[in-house]
Order: sequence, then structure tokens, then C-alpha cells
Amino acid sequence: METAVKTNWNIDNAHSEIAFKVKHMMISTVTGYFEDYSASVETENEDFKGASFSFTAQTDSINTKNSDRDAHLKSDDFFNVEAYPELKFESKSFDGSTLVGDLTIKNITKEVSLDVDFNGVAIDPYGQTKAGFDISGAINRKDFDLTWSAVTEAGKIVVSDTVKLQLNVQFFKA
Repeated sequence: METAVKTNWNIDNAHSEIAFKVKHMMISTVTGYFEDYSASVETENEDFKGASFSFTAQTDSINTKNSDRDAHLKSDDFFNVEAYPELKFESKSFDGSTLVGDLTIKNITKEVSLDVDFNGVAIDPYGQTKAGFDISGAINRKDFDLTWSAVTEAGKIVVSDTVKLQLNVQFFKA
């Protein structure tokens, strides 16, 4: 009986970004990032099918390039970073193009499905084996108790409920 060999991969933060996009007043899109995060993958094969993905971000590391907005996002109206310092994702399945797993924000866990483009594996100039992925999806922020809302005088919603996720990530073989 053969025993499958598991390969561990760690995120290469220098070549990755964890971004989200939200409509503002329903006329423009604001992009934000988490700058302090870790992730790993465990796989038994080269195409990564069936791999286990794990991701954690520090909510206090949110950056939308606007300090007032970032302070509001860190407050109890949104992430409440003092009470909930991390958000987490643990995969349940990966078929090569769809990643399904549990996303936890503010101690609320919901299953999410993300689209994945596996960009392949390459050896970098230093001999390190790397794997790249573009991962996207959307969540409803109110499902995670990120419920602050406001309406302009003209009746426009200030922040959309839908948050688009865009992760461009590179892992290195551990």
C-alpha cells in the first residue's frame, strides 16, 4: 500500500496581495488590502486538486489608503479589531477551479465558494519552487455582522453589501 507524500507550501508575502473591493455610493469602487497575513497549502499532487488551504489575516492590518476610513473599518461598526483580531479561512475542498471553505469573520463562520485560476509551478532564480494562484469571489458583508450602513441625501447607499475578494497569491515549497 502506497502512502501519499504531502507537500507543504507557505505564502510568499512579497509576491502576494489580499485585496477586496466595495462599491461606494454605488458609483465607484474602493479597494482595500490586508497587509499582515499568513497562509499555507498542503497537497499530495502537482495539480493541487484536493489540497488543503489555510489563511489568516490580522484585521488591524486593513489598508484602504485612507486613514479615516481605515479607522472606521477597525471600529465596532465593522471589524472591531480589538475583540476580533483575526479573520480566517479553512478549505473543505478544491477541485482545481473551485475552492470551498469556511470563512470566519467576527467569530461568524460561513461557507464560501471561490473561483481559482491555478497559474502553475515554476522555479525562481534562487532555485525555490513556487506555485501561483488568482482567487476571486464575493461575500455579503452583513452575513459576518459588518452591518454599518448609511444613505446619502439623494438616497444612494454609501457602502454596498457585496464585497468582492481578489487574492493574487504565490506559495513556495516548504
